Amino acid sequence: MTAPLPPKPDPRPDRVSLWRYFRLFRADILSAQPARLYRAWMAEFRTPFFRSFLCNDPALVARVLKERPMDFPKSDRVREGLAPLLRDSVFLTNGETWLRQRRIIDPAFEGGRLRDTFPAMWEAGQACVTRLSTKISPEPIEIEAETSHAAADVIFRTLFSIPIEDATASAVFHEFRTHQNASPVVNLGALLPLPRWFPRFHSRATKRTAARIRALIERLTAARAAEIAAGTAPDDLATKIMTTPDPVTGACFGTSEMVDQVAIFFLAGHETSASALAWSLYLLAQNPDWQDRIASEAETVIGEEIPSFSILNRLKLSRAVFREAMRLYPPVPMFVREARCPETFRERPVPKGAQVVISPWHLHRHERIWHNPDGFDPARWDSENGKEAQRCAYIPFSTGPRVCPGAGFAMAEGPLLLSLLTRAFRFETVAGAVPVPVAHLTVRGKDGIRLRLSPREGALPPRA
Repeated sequence: MTAPLPPKPDPRPDRVSLWRYFRLFRADILSAQPARLYRAWMAEFRTPFFRSFLCNDPALVARVLKERPMDFPKSDRVREGLAPLLRDSVFLTNGETWLRQRRIIDPAFEGGRLRDTFPAMWEAGQACVTRLSTKISPEPIEIEAETSHAAADVIFRTLFSIPIEDATASAVFHEFRTHQNASPVVNLGALLPLPRWFPRFHSRATKRTAARIRALIERLTAARAAEIAAGTAPDDLATKIMTTPDPVTGACFGTSEMVDQVAIFFLAGHETSASALAWSLYLLAQNPDWQDRIASEAETVIGEEIPSFSILNRLKLSRAVFREAMRLYPPVPMFVREARCPETFRERPVPKGAQVVISPWHLHRHERIWHNPDGFDPARWDSENGKEAQRCAYIPFSTGPRVCPGAGFAMAEGPLLLSLLTRAFRFETVAGAVPVPVAHLTVRGKDGIRLRLSPREGALPPRA
C-alpha cells in the first residue's frame, strides 16, 4: 500500500487583487503563493509599496546568501513582527553589530561545545519519553505540544542547566506558546513602507507576552551574571556566551543584549526543533515501514545508560528522516533580504531597496531540482539527485555567513529525540485529521498535529 503524499497547502489562484493578496499573505504566507513558484527560477511581485523578487535559481541563492551577503542584508521588514520580543538579536541585526554578535556567539556552538551539551540532550529526551508514557490512551494527542515541551527542555538544560520543570523555565515556555498564538508572522509594517516613528499596531497580547518573556529571561541572565562573578556558574552555553569577549573590541554582552540573544536562541532552538520533530513523527506515522526501521536502528544503537556522543554517527536512518522532514517542512519557510544597490537577476533589473526573498519552502520542493519533490523519501539522500540537490537547494538553516549557528546542535538533538521516541512508542495517524501546514513563527499544523500513541512491546516498564 502506497503512503499518501505528505500534506501541502493549496496554492492561491495565479492572479488575485492586491487587497486579497495582502489578506492571504497576512493569514498564511505559504497558501498565499501561486503554484507556479514550485517551477519558476525567479518571480517578481510589484505592489504600490514595494517590489520583491523570489529567487529559486540556485546560482542566485548562492549569490545572495554566500557570495555577497553584505550586499543583501536582512530586510527591515523582517523585524516588524519580531521586534517586540527579539529587539536587536543576532537574527535581526546587520553590518558591524551582527558581525560583533557572531564573533561572540559562534564559539559556543563549535564542535567541542556540542559534545559537552549531549548529556543534557539525552536527559531531556529521557524525560520526554517518561512524560509521554503517562499519556497513553485510546485518544490521540496533539504532538506539537509535546515536541515543543521537549525542545524547550533541551534549550533550558543546555543553556542554563535547568530542566523545563524549573519555575522560571516553565513560565518562559508557556508565555512563548501564548506569544506565538498572539503574533501574526506578518505585521502591517512588513507590508507597508511605514516611517520609523509610525506605530506598528502590535496587539496588546503580543506586547504583553513579549514583555513577560523578556522579564523572565532577564531574571535568568542576571542570576547567571551573579554566579559568574562569584565563580559558581555551571559550564553551559549561557556561561560560555556571557564570558566570551569580542576578539576585536574585548567587550562581552551586557545584560540587555544577552536577553536579546537568549530570546532568539529560545525561538530558533525551541520553535524550529519542535516543528521539525513534530513533522518527523507525523511522516513516520504516515510511513510505518520507515517508523519500524528507525525503531530497530535505535534499539540496536542506543542503550539505557547515557551513551557516547559518537552514537549520533550511527543513527543514520533517523538523521535521514529528520533531514527529509526539514526538506518538506523547513521550520523557517522564507528569508527576506534587501538589495543595497541596483542588481541584475536573470537579465532583469533589480532596483536598490527591492526585497529579495529566498524561500526554502519552494526551493526544497522545486520540480526542476528534486525527484518526487512532494514525496517522503529519506533514501533520496543516497541518490545522485539527492546529493546534488542537497548541495545547491537545501537550506533549512540558511547558508553562508548567516547560517544558523545552532545548525549542528539541531542535527544532534533532532535525530536523538526521534530515535528515543520511536524506540519507545508507535505513532499512528488519526483518520480525518490531516494537518495543514501554515507559517506562524515556524511551519506548524494549522490546528495542530494529532497522532495516536501506543507503547512498543517491551520498550516501557509497566506503569504502577
